[in-house]
Amino acid sequence: MSQLTLVFNSVTRKWQGTVVCVTIALAATFVSQHYGGPQLLYALLMGVAFHFLHGNPQIGAGVDFCGRTVLRVGVALLGARITTDQVAELGARTATIVTLGLALTIACGLLLARMLGRRREEGLLTGGAVAICGASAAMAISAVLPQSRENERITLFTVVGVTVFSTIAMVLYPLLSHLLALSPLLSGIFLGGTIHDVAQVVAAGMLLGPQAADTATVVKLFRVLLLVPVVLVISIALQRVRSRGTDASLGSARAAKVPMVPTFLIAFVALVIVSSTGVIPAVAVSAASDASRWLLVIAIAAAGVKTSFEDLLQLGWQPVLMLLVETLFIAGFVLTALLVT
Repeated sequence: MSQLTLVFNSVTRKWQGTVVCVTIALAATFVSQHYGGPQLLYALLMGVAFHFLHGNPQIGAGVDFCGRTVLRVGVALLGARITTDQVAELGARTATIVTLGLALTIACGLLLARMLGRRREEGLLTGGAVAICGASAAMAISAVLPQSRENERITLFTVVGVTVFSTIAMVLYPLLSHLLALSPLLSGIFLGGTIHDVAQVVAAGMLLGPQAADTATVVKLFRVLLLVPVVLVISIALQRVRSRGTDASLGSARAAKVPMVPTFLIAFVALVIVSSTGVIPAVAVSAASDASRWLLVIAIAAAGVKTSFEDLLQLGWQPVLMLLVETLFIAGFVLTALLVT
């Protein structure tokens, strides 16, 4: 009976904040569908407008639940849309270009953070978001970082910035591909290997035709798959730092419990394996993809509720410069590699 009481109390503490985040997600979806614009950005900005609710303990518990647990489930469900056959279709050259672009962009983020005197977490978040899959990657990386006010602020800022840059890239990159007279295949690789968010990749590819759109989508899904090793490496590195307790730049990691292998990454890989067998019907894959998108929208709404505009303004101009340079870096690297090879 005591266990049932604990479960009941946990549910009652979280449902009000969860309802708030779901309502914000629904409102953001309505605005996006009827007036256009990025759904995730709307959810984020609407969430910030309701920051005053986070101070209420009855609301805060549910918001924290959505910002962490719901987020991890949403990231795990991304694995259902990826198969090993899709990855194999890319070929060694394309896979190498995309992987190198991803790794070097994250390294660029870390280097920029050091040059600008920012914390290492900021380089990981901005570089990872640009290199992998935008807001989803930022939230996934944030899930394994030590929980602190500073990390919450830079995560929210990264989600806003990477969504804006992704939207701009969605418009400009197809024009650049057309200007350079790239073939549909090369255009698809360029779009899929550089644009941050999955939805913007698909939209940009459709502007150049079905072949470019299909290629861009597959390349983008390969980048999403690389989220697993990236987050795993970060998690293991934090675990070692926590055990040593000597890294001043990640000082809060000593007090934070960082799992060696996050459960949501195991679930992600498991879904990729199961999806590759063809056991999951197409309807279920589509449902899992839609559910993942919804859960990520809810989680980003929660991230907005947890952060105020004052917190964002305190970050200064350096994170904007980092996102801009990282975006230009990955675009320049992938484009140059395609033209040269």
